Amino acid sequence: MLDAATTEFAAVGLAGARVDRIADTAGVNKSQLYYYFKSKDGLFDAVLRDNVEALLDAVPLSGEDLPGYAVQLYDYYIERPELLRLATWNRLERVPKGDLFAEFGDHDVHKLQAIADAQRAGRVDPTLAPSDAFSLVIAVAMTWSPVNVTYAASADEAESEHTRRRAVIREALSRALAPNDHR
Repeated sequence: MLDAATTEFAAVGLAGARVDRIADTAGVNKSQLYYYFKSKDGLFDAVLRDNVEALLDAVPLSGEDLPGYAVQLYDYYIERPELLRLATWNRLERVPKGDLFAEFGDHDVHKLQAIADAQRAGRVDPTLAPSDAFSLVIAVAMTWSPVNVTYAASADEAESEHTRRRAVIREALSRALAPNDHR
């Protein structure tokens, strides 16, 4: 059910999604979806949470190598573009400003702590707020994502292009996050 819902919501968003299409694709009765998820919004929440948790499991943040983390995010986004599409629909249709995933609780606390630890260890510019450093990492990782307004990369492009972009991400963040005495 969640796979069918992921495909539907990623393609047309919450407002455009049809529960009957999701049920047909999943091979279940529409009433089953409502029984488990209570509403279309509840199903969207479950899909978004499932996709975010898959990312968190696949690409854990370490303050040891933030540019490397961004490269891993880039790869994840290229291989699984539906996550960014879901997040974009969530931003457009439900959370126009602020923390997009606030409903997930303290999901970023350990990430921000890892960045603060990296700052204390001299690996990341201590003049940046950890939340700003994290936002910068995410933004650079998404540079060629499916939601980019200028150019969106895809998994079917030549590996040499992905290799080049990974190097750009790594270098840009290495420079941007370096403590002032290392620039």
